[in-house]
Amino acid sequence: MNTDKNIPFQTIDWTTVPRTEHKGESGTAFWQTIQFHGLRIRIVEYSKGYIADHWCQKGHIVHCLEGEFTSELEDGQSFILTKGSTYVVSDELSSHRSITKDGVKLMIIDGDFLKKT
Repeated sequence: MNTDKNIPFQTIDWTTVPRTEHKGESGTAFWQTIQFHGLRIRIVEYSKGYIADHWCQKGHIVHCLEGEFTSELEDGQSFILTKGSTYVVSDELSSHRSITKDGVKLMIIDGDFLKKT
């Protein structure tokens, strides 16, 4: 992890970033993660039939790169996001989880700037 709070100009070659596997309630998530001080950037792929194994309260900026998924809120609301769409939420403002029937590829950005004030 880079502990410097300032991020100099740089490019990210995602083909060189290792993938980690995270099992869902069903299916699997594959994460490629870049971590800076107070900022995490990930490319996340959910397999077909993926259902998250928990309700998340963390804030995110989630941008759909490929495919389609549902962001389900614990209060019963749900939102379908497709290629080119994005959602944004701050920490502790919703309990949400991701579900996808056919798989999806996302860019997810989160960090200190999304802390609830």
